[in-house]
Amino acid sequence: MAMSVEELRSRYAGMVFDSVEVEALAEEMVGFSTACGETDPRYTDPGHADFQAPVNFTTKYHGARMLPDDFPNFERARMIDAGKAVAWHAPIRAGDTLTARSRLYDIYEKTGRSGVMLFLVHRMEFSNARGELVSVVDWRLILRGGLQ
Repeated sequence: MAMSVEELRSRYAGMVFDSVEVEALAEEMVGFSTACGETDPRYTDPGHADFQAPVNFTTKYHGARMLPDDFPNFERARMIDAGKAVAWHAPIRAGDTLTARSRLYDIYEKTGRSGVMLFLVHRMEFSNARGELVSVVDWRLILRGGLQ
């Protein structure tokens, strides 16, 4: 049964459908920073007084599921990664345990040269063990073919 964008948004937008816990390890922080071309010692030297993960560090993590279990299957649609956006809120320190909660933040439709496209904004909100929000990562996915 096909659902409209409004029905999808009403049913799924904002609903937390996954949660994972990860530990920010110093060696992973250094490796990620180096791979990104970072040279600032506060991101590459664990001995630095203000050592922390780079702003985009949380993009390396993903949950167990990309979409809610009962999300409609768009068999004819092709999924495309349309990029990521990161909002930094507080430093991530080596040894921090992070809890990431996934939700569909937004669902919308656009028509382009190739036809109808359904956009899904998958948001992961990362909090440290003190409950402080440290990072928000939005992934935009495109389902080409829309709601056919």
